[in-house]
Amino acid sequence: MKSHLTVFALTAILFASIGMAPAFGLIQSPIVVMTDKPSYSDGETIIVTGEVRDLYSGTPVSLIVKNDKAIVALAQLTVGDDKKFSTEITAGGTMRIAGSYTVEVTYGTQNRVATTSFEFGGSTGTQTGGSSVTDKTVSIEGSDDLIGYQITGGKLLGIIPDLESKSLIISIDATSDGSLTLTIPRSVLDATMNGEDDDFFVLIDGEEVDFDETTTSKDRTLTIAFPAGAEEIEIIGTFVVPEFGTIAAMILAVAIISIIAVSAKSRLSIMPRY
Repeated sequence: MKSHLTVFALTAILFASIGMAPAFGLIQSPIVVMTDKPSYSDGETIIVTGEVRDLYSGTPVSLIVKNDKAIVALAQLTVGDDKKFSTEITAGGTMRIAGSYTVEVTYGTQNRVATTSFEFGGSTGTQTGGSSVTDKTVSIEGSDDLIGYQITGGKLLGIIPDLESKSLIISIDATSDGSLTLTIPRSVLDATMNGEDDDFFVLIDGEEVDFDETTTSKDRTLTIAFPAGAEEIEIIGTFVVPEFGTIAAMILAVAIISIIAVSAKSRLSIMPRY
């Protein structure tokens, strides 16, 4: 009788352990992502980790960090043989507005997307991922060309491209009424229609404003007046570097390859076998 009970108990344990197997490293979603903490202060390191269910050799994970106003960070992450990926982001710079931020990761094709979020307490830093500021110039991710600038009444904190809006997002710390003059290479941002120059749209904290502009064949210089307390200037054109960046190109390429592979597999599955 005891032996029967022992066998029954061992069988129950075996089935229970099989049922719990997915908890030990096997994920159900195509991709998952998380941060090491739910909230961060200025200067802290945000550790982003994640895992994919299916490994596609040589395909990176595309990462975007954004709030409800702009994209603040972009990256491509290598997926290891263990199907895991990770990166570190410094809280601050253009990520200066206090509030909720979303981390979005894409792998393989557009339907393999995962998100997580964190809270940020706000910043007054002078650097951001993909952007660095000197006394006279700003560099941005995706371009070797520098944006020249002059500012009165405040400090320029950083500039990042918003690929979706085809715009530049400029973070400033406006201590008083002032103005910002930007000399923007056409290779970085431009606005054209039918081969001719078109007007930019300029927003200060979401409100459209007027500006002065001079142009050359290589760059466009904008002078924008801003009020005390202004935090963000957005310049919207028809092209921003990279207009079709490496992340978008990678996603499209993988999507096309996946479609071709699925189509080929479908054709093979319906071919008669002799």
